[in-house]
Amino acid sequence: MTEATGTEDLLRRHAPQVLGALVRRYGHFDAAEDAVQEALLAAARQWPESGVPDNPRGWLIRVAARRLTDALRSDEARRAREERAAALAVRDTPPDRAPREDDTLSLLFLCCHPDLTPAAQVALTLRAVGGLTTAEIARAYLVPEATMAQRISRAKKKVRGVRFGRPDHWAERLPAVLHTLYLIFNEGYTATSGTALQRSDLAAEAIRLTRTTHRLLPDDGEVTGLLALLLLTDARHAARTGPHGELVPLDEQDRGRWDRAAIEEGVALVTRALSQGPAGPYALRAAIAAVHDEAPSAEATDWREILGLYDLLVRRVPGPVERLNRAVAVAMVHGPQAGLAELQGLERDLGDSHRLDAVRGHLWERAGAHDRARAAYASAAAGTLSLPERRYLQTRAARLRP
Repeated sequence: MTEATGTEDLLRRHAPQVLGALVRRYGHFDAAEDAVQEALLAAARQWPESGVPDNPRGWLIRVAARRLTDALRSDEARRAREERAAALAVRDTPPDRAPREDDTLSLLFLCCHPDLTPAAQVALTLRAVGGLTTAEIARAYLVPEATMAQRISRAKKKVRGVRFGRPDHWAERLPAVLHTLYLIFNEGYTATSGTALQRSDLAAEAIRLTRTTHRLLPDDGEVTGLLALLLLTDARHAARTGPHGELVPLDEQDRGRWDRAAIEEGVALVTRALSQGPAGPYALRAAIAAVHDEAPSAEATDWREILGLYDLLVRRVPGPVERLNRAVAVAMVHGPQAGLAELQGLERDLGDSHRLDAVRGHLWERAGAHDRARAAYASAAAGTLSLPERRYLQTRAARLRP
């Protein structure tokens, strides 16, 4: 790791805690976020030359606090703010009074406020908690930087004045936090559009933020389950693409390229999650991923166990995606015709998704109905915005031509 990369990682790790400390002490989320960004830029310039200070977090807080109080003093309503600005005189944060790491979790709750749309929650989380620049987030989601800037700006206005800290009924808000982290990971693991199948930096950021959440809430089974799920899924990322970036399906992947350390950690975590109370949706998804990852080959996969886990999952989350995935497990256990029967009724919920046609093509191909499979693959290829997925589906269709 280069010195510059080490400094960048250090700054990204401290950024949410510094922002949380400022917002907790001063309020003014928007102004505090700008002040933290200025402090991070100052550190990026100075630390590689002068060295990392003994208390980097305290250094960042002092610099950001100075920037914040300067901004408050120069506000248009100077007279009304003079008294408050004087009260906000910079106080050094001694090492024994470092900001609480719990501030990171409070920031996550703030960014996942129920008044925000899921897209806004994701953008604000990546900006405030992940420390990504607006340009980085825009590139990850393939939208213009100006569009992403507007989205983040509107989200900040929505949470302006919201009391900082864990909400009174924080447990009710935790699912929104976990869902946001899951959305970020999914976009990184399988990009919904563009020329690349994966955006590894986005998936890695989701894992990092989930690790932080797990460190703060180690006894929550769903937090543990989500971290296990992300690790067990991401363990396969190196084998998911071929030498030219083409998609490699799960049953054709070189399992020797899977990350065994991540799998071992994920299995240990899901085992713990299942012992922390009734299994929640993320723990059940992680258990399914563990069965796949522990199988020595595609042929050795225990599909009956996977089907049993999907049966539990759809009772908890009877969503169309869960039912679609269960249909594949049904087909692997009871045959493709049984799986195709499970797909009936999903058109209403998944009519605009290419994944239904992709699964239908797979099952028709297994059933030997090549004409139907070819038509389903072609329809799925036309419906996806991901170039690697489109090429893969077109290749499957071409293989079935008479």
